[in-house]
Amino acid sequence: MTELGEAPLAQPPASGFVLLDSPVLSRSAVRRDEPLRTDAARQASGWSSARLVVVDERGRTPVEWVGETATLTTRPTDGDRPPADAVLLGEADGVAYWAVSGAPDSAAGDDPARWQDLRMVGAALDPLGAGLLTTAVAVLTWHGQSRFCARDGSPTRPGNAGWHRTCEAAGHEEYPRTDPAVICLVHDGADRVLLARGPVWPAGRFSVLAGFVEAGESLEACVQREILEEVGITVRDVRYLGSQAWPFPRSLMVGFHALADPDEPLVPADGEIAEARWVTRAELRTALEIGDWAGRPGEERPLLLPGRVSIARSMLDSWAALG
Repeated sequence: MTELGEAPLAQPPASGFVLLDSPVLSRSAVRRDEPLRTDAARQASGWSSARLVVVDERGRTPVEWVGETATLTTRPTDGDRPPADAVLLGEADGVAYWAVSGAPDSAAGDDPARWQDLRMVGAALDPLGAGLLTTAVAVLTWHGQSRFCARDGSPTRPGNAGWHRTCEAAGHEEYPRTDPAVICLVHDGADRVLLARGPVWPAGRFSVLAGFVEAGESLEACVQREILEEVGITVRDVRYLGSQAWPFPRSLMVGFHALADPDEPLVPADGEIAEARWVTRAELRTALEIGDWAGRPGEERPLLLPGRVSIARSMLDSWAALG
């Protein structure tokens, strides 16, 4: 049975390729059962001892660094009950955690330099902090974009401890949106992996391929379509690896790996892919050993890889460890 704080990993396929660790934004140590969101008495009784995760309009929250580890700096509550716009993130060790929108408060001694976003600190947070901030950013962003009904344009109001909004005109409920996207590590079944670079990325930065799932499309079909569209090759033996939330603004990244023929010509999609190439496992390992964005200012590196906050990095780390 999977322990709280760890996401279940896929079972090993025939190739033996699985994620070695849970993607960092899939970790959580928070109990987020739905009954907690409807138990108003429990929410009120636990409010005085609850903690607040305050997130600003740029998705930043205050953190405390000790070495390379980051810890969320939460605030105590005030008043006798949760405000209507607060979101119940869940409970951990008998403490309720809520998310609210806010900003650095200089009168309270807040240092704006300590406010950082999920991309910057997600990989350094423990499972409690990662789960809290990922959920807070996702749900608060949805609230900010859903103040009016998609059906008739009338105002909506939050309910269910921040987990739905109700249309004031018709009374129907709307829930936080999650848009599924696939991300796939394409390899040749031996020692080469396919990487690509987006047109706005710096020279040398590469990652695995990804794309959004279309209406009426399965995840596996999306993998095949996106890779064909982006680099012009066909893939087979599509296998699931794992997933993680990616609340920028509301995605769920579903990870796969698939096989392709490295002799098939690569045709990068104009405007989407600036460059695509096959990389050996040895080249990938060298890039990983150098570290994230290492090197002197102005020094060119042949291969820059995604940061540790992304599931793409988990996939590349795990594939590089094979053999």
